[in-house]
Amino acid sequence: MNKPLNVAIGSILISVLVLGLKYLAYWLTGSIALYSDALESIVNVVTAVVALWAVRISAKPADANHPFGHHKIEYFSAVLEGVMIIIAALLIVREAYDGFLHPRKLAVVPEGLLVNGLASIVNATWAWVLIVRGRRMRSPALVADGRHLLTDVISSVGILVGLALAFVMKWEFLDPALALIVAATILWSGWGVLKESAGGLLDEAVPEATLNAIRRTIADHAAGALEAHDVRTRHAGRVTFIEFHLVVPGRMTVSEAHQICDRLEAALRAEDEDRRITIHVEPEEKAKHSGIVVV
Repeated sequence: MNKPLNVAIGSILISVLVLGLKYLAYWLTGSIALYSDALESIVNVVTAVVALWAVRISAKPADANHPFGHHKIEYFSAVLEGVMIIIAALLIVREAYDGFLHPRKLAVVPEGLLVNGLASIVNATWAWVLIVRGRRMRSPALVADGRHLLTDVISSVGILVGLALAFVMKWEFLDPALALIVAATILWSGWGVLKESAGGLLDEAVPEATLNAIRRTIADHAAGALEAHDVRTRHAGRVTFIEFHLVVPGRMTVSEAHQICDRLEAALRAEDEDRRITIHVEPEEKAKHSGIVVV
């Protein structure tokens, strides 16, 4: 079983545990804010299941119907997570509105806060694991799941502080107000996940620093060629696609040009084994005298 799949399965188990703790905290207190926190945890369970499905599909090798692989499925997963986050926020807004119309008395708050605090510690630890490992394995689904959990942690901490204040000062109106703040926070998180996922679905280029490193590698390992131009990149999950035109002297044989291409591909993959490289060889009359000049 591959590492991203192991992490995705762990996310489901952690999400179910956290959901149980947060619902217990709501049951102990009757707090709308803690109810909203538990509601978001239901979304966490659903998105963790979706992330597992996406990671499993993305690991499939390329086939006749998907010659470039199945990596982009993780972006669809992240988009679905963003939509689920937004739906959860709207449900929380509805519950908060009802709380303003029909204020509820808070009960047994210290115990509820303690249980919710434990759930937040578990969530914070796993969010860190998801983001760090997801970035290392270049899994958009895992990173999106981690960012969602991190937002959950931030909102939970705010709820704990606010409810403690509401309990001490007897400000019952603060409970639904905190729920609205949670809703606004996770709405922002959902928008961020959707925006980042859209970039992957639209074949967004690699970051400028990565592109510059690719260009330097081409210049350093293309001895015998004249120039390389029209370098294009895109990423799909953990795979990066690189395409460029390589201009060689007109007298060079096909075999010699092929050796240069092999050398370039080996150098680019040495930096990142999950790269798919396409090189279009051209004669010197096709030179644009721009792009990457080979020294």
